[in-house]
Amino acid sequence: MVEDGGEEEAEGESGEMPAAAAVPPLQRCNGFLPGKEAEGGGQAVPAGGGERAVEAEAMLSAGGGRVETRLSRRRLAVLAVFSCYSLVNAFQWIQYSILSNVFASFYGVSFTQIDWLSMVYMVAYVPLILPATWLLDARGLRLTALLGSGLNGLGAWLKCGSLAPGRYPLTLAAQAVCAVAQVFILGLPSRIASVWFGPTEVSTACAVAVLGNQLGTAIGFLLPPVLVPNTPDDIDLMAHNISIMFYGTAIVSTLLFFLTGVVFEEKPKYPPSHSQAVLQAVPPEDYSYKQSIINLFRNIPFVLLLISYGIMTGAFYSVSTLLNQMIVTHYVGEEVNAGRIGLTLVVAGMVGSIICGLWLDYTKTYKQTTLIVYILSFMGMLVFTFTLDLGYLIVVFVTGGVLGFFMTGYLPLGFEFAVEITYPESEGTSSGLLNASAQIFGIVFTLVQGKLTTDYSPRAGNLFLCAWIFVGIILTALIKSDLRRHNVNSGIMNLDVKAVPVDSPVEPESTALKIQSAL
Repeated sequence: MVEDGGEEEAEGESGEMPAAAAVPPLQRCNGFLPGKEAEGGGQAVPAGGGERAVEAEAMLSAGGGRVETRLSRRRLAVLAVFSCYSLVNAFQWIQYSILSNVFASFYGVSFTQIDWLSMVYMVAYVPLILPATWLLDARGLRLTALLGSGLNGLGAWLKCGSLAPGRYPLTLAAQAVCAVAQVFILGLPSRIASVWFGPTEVSTACAVAVLGNQLGTAIGFLLPPVLVPNTPDDIDLMAHNISIMFYGTAIVSTLLFFLTGVVFEEKPKYPPSHSQAVLQAVPPEDYSYKQSIINLFRNIPFVLLLISYGIMTGAFYSVSTLLNQMIVTHYVGEEVNAGRIGLTLVVAGMVGSIICGLWLDYTKTYKQTTLIVYILSFMGMLVFTFTLDLGYLIVVFVTGGVLGFFMTGYLPLGFEFAVEITYPESEGTSSGLLNASAQIFGIVFTLVQGKLTTDYSPRAGNLFLCAWIFVGIILTALIKSDLRRHNVNSGIMNLDVKAVPVDSPVEPESTALKIQSAL
């Protein structure tokens, strides 16, 4: 594998190779439902999208052409720009919640209404995710990226019009626009990683793309309390401080929109991996978005991951939204330190994400790593719960960092595990469904935990989350690990198969292929 414009070979693969060598003929682990074969004749049953991928492999193999796999230098710029505008979107998500007491005073509304400025992200995602993933599959990566970054900037500028008490409806509408932008952002990390990066760096690339969103959350915890101190006796000063934050965000997001238009392309000139070469050979008319959704929900390991990912990520959303309320309940007047604790939680998670991504690229132990991180997140949540009210902020910093390292570090694991067990289905669709599950659980968890925190104590709300995370551990343990994409890139096959024409096995000119087991 070589980078575009270079002559050196990298990663032990040649930049150009015969099609039969580049994509081993019909050596697929994902052309079949695992362990399933049709009755009669020993013929294997293709699994939806796997059938067209197998046909594509056959065409690549039979074509006798030469297939190149190269790494494009542009991939780093694409990843950087995406991470930056994802950062700004995450910053806008959390900037209200970490200053819930300040904004409640400024707009003259309740804490619940301020919580909705965070939850609107979750509410908007659920009904819009299917249209957004369809758009990604039908219109491509570039248009989706432009929509995400453009709406992000539009929402930021609308917020600049809400800089007065009594304009809560306008700031809610602006936040809703940012929430729609999020729909076109959260599903892209695994797609960008798969389309632009090679097999030995794809998990790390996905982790870096997710890291941008996490970094935005971290900055959202740290910067707003510094820019907007609590000045309840001087509303004009409060409005001025908020305006600095709003206008700064709008300017940055606008610059990133123009950078997205310059940097983003649909895909690199050459596929970065064998698995991408196979998918790019599938004719567009053979793709069915509806069938892809059906295939995903028929995939039992994916359904289990869908629920377990929703539980873990929803718990993280809930903790992030309610962190300010939990901290100031036990440590009155510590809004700035609440933001710093949130920063610690997310920065530790960023480190966890990168370590997990590197570990997956090195070992490909997706299920084992996911299960271990899930268990350690559960333990971290328990420790955080029972040390929150000890009266020592330094203890909360430490336990929050441990919790964040594992809980936030889990996010890219779920994306990459889903892509592996659902290949060749669209990465954007599987990631979108995972995020939709996370938003649904996040809404429920935030409402219930918020109610328990208000009526009883933060401990009651945190124990509620602990119980659900334990359920997630059980579901994760039940997931069958079938690393389809990895097996394609490695040339591993489950069955010795060959392609024969459907209508007449003796007529080689037939273009329709049928999968027949040689066992």
